[in-house]
Amino acid sequence: MSEKLSEETRKTVLAPLFATGWAMVDGRDAIVKTFKFNDFSDAFGWMTRAAIWAEKWNHHPEWENVYSKVIVTLTTHDCDGLSALDAKLARKMDGLFGTA
Repeated sequence: MSEKLSEETRKTVLAPLFATGWAMVDGRDAIVKTFKFNDFSDAFGWMTRAAIWAEKWNHHPEWENVYSKVIVTLTTHDCDGLSALDAKLARKMDGLFGTA
């Protein structure tokens, strides 16, 4: 089971993510980011690459895809909030997108 990020850890772990466009979700202990691509193929290809890492780490995002846009929400359901896994997957997604 994952452990929820402490208030102190959040400051150091989340700040770099906020700098790349991630934001807190209103009313939830979760982060969200919208990734914009040139077209559907680019968006779907990125989702496929991200899905491989999500499956490998057994940590799956909430996401939706509309044409060239992918909206990702990350939270850890077994600790009912943000965990180190969310930060790790967010950094990987940014890296796959080229914004790390």
